[in-house]
Amino acid sequence: MSNRIARNISIILRSERLIAQRHMAVFRRQGGMVAAALIAAGVGLVMFNVAGFFALSEAMSPASAALIVALVNMALAIVLLVGASKATVGEEVNAVSEVRDMALEDLEAEVRSAADEAKAATDALKNMAKNPLGAITPSLASAIAKALVKTSKK
Repeated sequence: MSNRIARNISIILRSERLIAQRHMAVFRRQGGMVAAALIAAGVGLVMFNVAGFFALSEAMSPASAALIVALVNMALAIVLLVGASKATVGEEVNAVSEVRDMALEDLEAEVRSAADEAKAATDALKNMAKNPLGAITPSLASAIAKALVKTSKK
């Protein structure tokens, strides 16, 4: 019984560790994409500033080129943010969660069984204290009777 409890606790701990590792991997990926999106947005903002400057200082050519580059940077930032928001833990964790849940259920059953055995032992001791002769089982009574018969024959 204790081997099953130890095995289930080990499975639960490993499952939790795998789930946490998967969550961290998604978090790192999202963090990298958000950082790239922020850099792209910063570059886009700089380019918007440059484009506005060129638009005011000259007629159209250099400013429109800078404006197009800034719009592309902003579109890239939006794509990266959308990609980061769609990254999820996914199916990899579902199987590990099922194994963990099965181990938890088995562990609960083991603890319930141990508690029932302890209660039965307690009830048996209480019964023996109340009625010592009634607690003697038939096999124990027959063993005592055989021993008495042997000693009386000698």
